[in-house]
This record gives sequence, structure tokens and C-alpha cells, in this order.
Amino acid sequence: MKKILIVEDDPDLLALVTYNLETRGFSVIGDQTGRRALDLCRRERPALVILDIMLPESDGLEICKRIRQDQDLGQTPIIFLTARGSEAERILGLELGANDYLVKPFSVRELIARVGVQLRGQTAPARILQAGRLELDHSSKKVRLDGKLVPLTATEFLLLEFLMTHAGAVFSREQLLDAIWGAGRVVTDRTVDVYVRRLRQKLEADPANPRFIRSTRGFGYGFEATE
Repeated sequence: MKKILIVEDDPDLLALVTYNLETRGFSVIGDQTGRRALDLCRRERPALVILDIMLPESDGLEICKRIRQDQDLGQTPIIFLTARGSEAERILGLELGANDYLVKPFSVRELIARVGVQLRGQTAPARILQAGRLELDHSSKKVRLDGKLVPLTATEFLLLEFLMTHAGAVFSREQLLDAIWGAGRVVTDRTVDVYVRRLRQKLEADPANPRFIRSTRGFGYGFEATE
């Protein structure tokens, strides 16, 4: 049974989401303030975190940032569930490490579907992909560069794995959105650019002149198998 942490200050909404997740077989931990969120993550090790931004005692954006900085928690999927819905706020949430961003009011069925998207690859068979100095281990969900662990978010990992699996091919932003975020997504093409930029910052010696994830002008991105 996969465990999900929900940090939401509205008790009615917390109860609603908890009920719907539990009826679908998830174990749910709920908290109404941000103060204990990081400690709960460390103690409970949830498979996914649903996080409000406007929380008493702590800001959801800061919680997201701290989860991403934690070596043990850094790959935990995070879905923001918030009333803040401007494009700038969505992009900021993604840039800080969120895997998805859902604006209130929302459909519970859509939230459940998005949870499923983030968790669907977690029990895939073991597989190791190698490209020169870069190694991706599907079983442990770890990436190493020159033998050193590279902390990636769950979505960064999925995107890198997809590109490495199809090394040499070039994919449009639309194709990458379908492959990683699913057909029911509401994120935009710019989301792909955000995640590619973050991967390059973590993997490339010179992100401005990438050697792993290449751009093809006017079309999209591909992975170069050799350096």
C-alpha cells in the first residue's frame, strides 16, 4: 500500500482528498500546517506529497525546496494543490521542484489521475541505462555522473529515463508532455523547457553547451548517447 502525505490547512478539503485516496487503496497521512511537513516526510517516507502553498507556520514553496534539497527525499513526487493559479506561480512551483501543479477549485478525479501518473513507474523492472560517464538505475531510481549521485526529482528522472531509452531520437515538446505528464495534462510546452534546463544544470559541465540533452531548433530535444 503506497503512502501519501497531504499538507492542507482546510480540514474539509483534507478530509475529502483523504477519503478519496483511501478508497482507492492508498495510505494517507494528513497535516494542516507546514511546520511538521519535512519531519513527517523523513519519518513516514511517503511515495508522494500533495502540498498546499499557503499554509500556516510555513510556506509550501519553501517546504518543496527543502524536500528537493534532502538527499533521501529528493526524488519524492510533489503535487501542488493551491488557489494560486497564475502562469508565473505555476512556473515558479515547477522550477522549485514540483512534479505537477493543480489549481483550486479542482476535480477530485483529476487529482487522483495525476497521482496515478506520478506513481505509475515506481514498480517497473530493474534496468540500468549507461551513456559514457552517466548511469541511470531504474530499480533504485538513482542517477550517477562520474560515479557521484545526482539528486533528481521524480519528473526529472522520468524525463531523463525516457530520453536515454530513446537515445538518438528527437522528440517535440508535445510528444514529451504526452510521454511524461500524460494526455490529460494542463501544463504547457514551457514546462518541458523548465525541466530540460534543470537537468542540464545538474548533468552538464557547461549547461549552455550541453553534451547529453541536445536541442534541435524548431522541433524539440533528444539524448546523445556518447560524449
